[in-house]
Amino acid sequence: MEGLQGEVKVPLGGDRVYKDQCVYSFDTPESDDGLYVCLYSFLGFGKDYVLSYCTRTGRKLFLHIKRNKKVQQLQQAVTEVKKPTKLALGVDGGFDGGQVKEEYEETYSLVILPEHTVITLPNAHLPDRLQQSIDGVIAAENVSKKEALLAWEGEKLPISKHASSLQQLDNGVKIPPSGWKCSRCDLTNNLWVNLTDGAILCGRRYFDGSGGNNHAVDHFQQTHYPLCVKLGTITPDGADVYSYDEDTMVEDPNLAEHLAHFGINVALLTKTDQTMTELEIDMNMKIGEWSVIQESGKELELVFGPGYTGMRNLGNSCYLNSVMQVLFTIPEFCNRYYSNADTVFQSVITNPAEDFEVQMCKLAVGLLSGQYSKAATADQTDNKEIKNAKEQPGIAPYMFKGVVGRGHPEFGSSRQQDAQEFYLHLVTVIERHQRASKGAGNHVDCLKFQLEERVQCSKSGQVKYSTQETCLLTLPVPMTAATNKVEVDAWNIKKHQLEEKKERVKADDIVRAKIPFTACLSSLTSPVVIDDFFSTAINDKCSATKTTHFATFPDYLMIQLNKFTIGSDWVPQKLDVLVDVPQQLSLDDLKGKGSLPGEIELPEGGATQVATVNIDESVVSQLTGMGFPLEGCRRAAYYTDGKGVEAAMEWALQHSTDSDFAALFTVAKEVTKSSCDEGSIGMITSMGFTRQQAIAALQATNNNLERAVDWIFSHADEIGDMEVEQFKQPKVKDGPGKYELAAFISHMGTSTMCGHYVCHIKKEGRWVIYNDNKVALSVDPPLQLGYLYLYKRLV
Repeated sequence: MEGLQGEVKVPLGGDRVYKDQCVYSFDTPESDDGLYVCLYSFLGFGKDYVLSYCTRTGRKLFLHIKRNKKVQQLQQAVTEVKKPTKLALGVDGGFDGGQVKEEYEETYSLVILPEHTVITLPNAHLPDRLQQSIDGVIAAENVSKKEALLAWEGEKLPISKHASSLQQLDNGVKIPPSGWKCSRCDLTNNLWVNLTDGAILCGRRYFDGSGGNNHAVDHFQQTHYPLCVKLGTITPDGADVYSYDEDTMVEDPNLAEHLAHFGINVALLTKTDQTMTELEIDMNMKIGEWSVIQESGKELELVFGPGYTGMRNLGNSCYLNSVMQVLFTIPEFCNRYYSNADTVFQSVITNPAEDFEVQMCKLAVGLLSGQYSKAATADQTDNKEIKNAKEQPGIAPYMFKGVVGRGHPEFGSSRQQDAQEFYLHLVTVIERHQRASKGAGNHVDCLKFQLEERVQCSKSGQVKYSTQETCLLTLPVPMTAATNKVEVDAWNIKKHQLEEKKERVKADDIVRAKIPFTACLSSLTSPVVIDDFFSTAINDKCSATKTTHFATFPDYLMIQLNKFTIGSDWVPQKLDVLVDVPQQLSLDDLKGKGSLPGEIELPEGGATQVATVNIDESVVSQLTGMGFPLEGCRRAAYYTDGKGVEAAMEWALQHSTDSDFAALFTVAKEVTKSSCDEGSIGMITSMGFTRQQAIAALQATNNNLERAVDWIFSHADEIGDMEVEQFKQPKVKDGPGKYELAAFISHMGTSTMCGHYVCHIKKEGRWVIYNDNKVALSVDPPLQLGYLYLYKRLV
């Protein structure tokens, strides 16, 4: 044993100890065979992988951890389902957040491989360094808890700009701890106290006629006193604070002091009224999409086996779960990461926990093998907890989430994200690693297609054809195309009348606009007028008309319905609509025909460079907060060139239906992609890079010199001495334009940056719902409420 002390290390504060999950599988200390942690690398392994690791690395000493659930007395069954109190998932008080917390006990042993000698712990005869290593691993915090286990509590509220300098009148007002009533009417609930003068007034009237009489709003318009707090929500932990001036819920760090001014002692108050979050949940549960999309209230039959494995919500990871479940229904992804998993696992030694290829393969095996999706066995049917389970345990993709989001300001965070943006990000990461590995073929090619854009000069009539490669078709939702417009207009009138009478709106009475999918699709080929188009035919600016068609059809077509827009009051909103998305789709009529006989093409322009513009990141940040995709926001900030957020917003609204609006944005020279400017090549080679590397960088950035240099530095680990051919755009696939719906992802909530994602996938001729770790046969798939739709080509 003394001779093995050099085989161990003592973990320090900065060391990452993987003691909660195998780096190659989803085995944990709770698995039947427990988990083995290497006392040198601190990597964790399941039984199927630990001996292989020992053979490849020579590491022999492992701490074996086995975690067993404590036997608890069965409590009396509670038939009442707890009502959510937080707009959250996976946290106490949130949706499905009231689950019983399990208690566990752990046992440890020292295992020496390859002999598999087991030494029970604790053991007083172990050498000091070995004991210190074991103690350090046991005491270390799990990597998953450090990085990923952050529960989602909704969007973080901003601190009010008025909080530190709020004016409070010395008017002698003292507010009692109970018995409140609006000073302008008889309402006794939904009351707000103004933090400047202490006036108690009722809140806004909700869209269904409930709520207040708008007296708090009227008071602000008359006095301009900005902050108010909702009575009944005040506790020692805080309260609901609203800023009328900033038009949003805010935080007031000085709330206790501001309330004390009017004699309110927060330490003595308890919550008696609904918070705004609870009210929002109430509305969502009554009339929103939550219950429909999740098929709540229906008896759903759980399914198990290969391809039917759930994924745990790590606290705000439902967008990731839904996208990965859908992508791993595509054969090319399954072949690349599932069939090839053993080869990848054997090739990575250093740190598989942080290797993208390893974690993609690990996720594929976890989802597709069926190892972690097993129905209760005959000997488990006596266990009521297992028998009555409403969901699977599911797999927890901590390591994958950390790797795929590494270095990204959004996907590396614990905040909710847009599933569409994550899909595009994932495709980019996959291609980057594909180039770095020098692998043949590209499995994301099955998702790629080209759009043909035709631009016609209004003065000369001459045309220009170009193609754009993408892996996502974004379609707008035209509200003017509603087939039940008369009913919707009548409903809006009735709703307004009910609000004026202060009568409550019944959920069953609400009428949603019904939009034909064909109307969304027709927007792709509808002509778009381009102002300030520089025509090389007349060497001057004029207007032009742009039309878009498919140039190729992919094997798998991902479609996004852009349901997020900006209202007339500039407030971001989600369109509450029903779109009759078909299960079979024919797009052959939308394919372009290229240059037509008799057309004259516009002369090629010179290598005129677009002026360099610094993109205002503050504008980008504000636009993304409104629900626009990141790359579209960067385009808007660039093309409005420092004119402010309103100009950028207008540009984004006008161009949100452009086929390339959400595609990767680069500021490029107006030269063809196939040719590289020799001057630019010379500038890059003068910096010490090879000619091949310079050409590769210029081709990858559409011949933009500044971005090409940045590209080389950001891809330094990939280019090396690779040939330039490896950076050329892959050939997209093409075939018939007839498709069948394979899967769709639905979103619930008011913004892509909050809420919840669920996916439905068609497998073995039946629709299956994947709601995080709940996998069940779908009774009524909500086809009309989807956000992303994946179609596969009919053969």
